[in-house]
Amino acid sequence: MIPPAFDYHAPRTVGEAVALLGSLGSEAKLLAGGHSLLPMMKLRFAQPAHLIDLNRIDSLRGIREDGATIRIGAMTVENDLITSPVLQARVPLLPEAAALIADPQVRNRGTIGGDIAHGDPANDHPALSLALDASFVIAGPNGERTVKADDFFLGLYVTALAEDEILVEIRVPAFAPKTGWGYEKLKRKTGDWATAGAAVVLRLDAGRVSYARIGLTNVGPTALRATDAEAALLGRALDDASIDAAAAAAMAICDPAEDLRGDREYKTAMAGQMVRRAIRAAAARAQ
Repeated sequence: MIPPAFDYHAPRTVGEAVALLGSLGSEAKLLAGGHSLLPMMKLRFAQPAHLIDLNRIDSLRGIREDGATIRIGAMTVENDLITSPVLQARVPLLPEAAALIADPQVRNRGTIGGDIAHGDPANDHPALSLALDASFVIAGPNGERTVKADDFFLGLYVTALAEDEILVEIRVPAFAPKTGWGYEKLKRKTGDWATAGAAVVLRLDAGRVSYARIGLTNVGPTALRATDAEAALLGRALDDASIDAAAAAAMAICDPAEDLRGDREYKTAMAGQMVRRAIRAAAARAQ
């Protein structure tokens, strides 16, 4: 299908984009990579009167170190995450996970900020940002504010972004020494969303878990942070019992929607398996 007519805007700065959002109101939509919005427009599930294209705003791209923090522009594409020497050295979970997203065509166009701002629990970056303890810088008419990933995802396609705000940057703490990581994702075929996924970041101290964060993909109305699963690991040695306890705690918070990828019981069970695999992968790297 062909989308209905719309006016096209191509601002060159964040300030111009924010001003357009303020003047055009709810009739306007932001265009990043376009992989979510444009198909919805073609099906006429979304019918914005105005498109504000962010692709000409150069300040929204790039990856740089700022002390112990890695700063990623919201319009940075997945392929740039994969090939970034900074991320490979300081936050290796991100390039590894980005390589599992969709296919090369999507990764060359899709952006990390668009993935996050869309608020789709099936997207990968929401759960990854929870596991990475990320923060999001948001620009609006009153300036910038920062929101933790833990507080950003409010419901299905609902985030802490107001209608007149733009996600401009993702900030991630660089991994401390002896940090392990893993992202395990079950999907039916290349390019599909996850049936279930789990991102894990942990550290070991004298053989026991001293730090753990776990994010779950596509098993709830938002990406889920499995805090009880983290608590099941903290202070314990990583063995079958502690890993099973963490998987059980993660499964307890799952509330997946039934679809062609499986029913609730299957998706919940697969979430548990992804948690087990991601913990073991992270533990192997934390030595």
